[in-house]
Amino acid sequence: MAFRIGREDFERLAEEALETLPEEYRKYFTNITITVEDYPSAEDAGRVNAGKENLLGLFSGVPHTRKGGFFDIPYPLPDKIILFQKNIESICSNEMELIEQIQKTLIHEIGHYFGLSERDLRKHGV
Repeated sequence: MAFRIGREDFERLAEEALETLPEEYRKYFTNITITVEDYPSAEDAGRVNAGKENLLGLFSGVPHTRKGGFFDIPYPLPDKIILFQKNIESICSNEMELIEQIQKTLIHEIGHYFGLSERDLRKHGV
């Protein structure tokens, strides 16, 4: 029942999902990368206490709310959001579901970038 597409198409859909976010949020994305991987590593899943097959995305870095370095010097390494393509595809049965799930996963991980916890995100239905 999984809906599969090529990596290039998946990355294009992720870029389009990012562009749908309001500018008021996108303007803070100055040192963040969004990447796509097939599956999470065991280490990735262990960091968030989730099964490898259940993890759809992951934020790695310093939440925006905790930044504010010395003399506003930016952090040297970019923050990262990883979308796990095969896991996202495995819960979608058509292209529309895939697009919606990419958007939902991206918004969830962006919530972590802005300092929201899993509890906060669940409370807001994200």
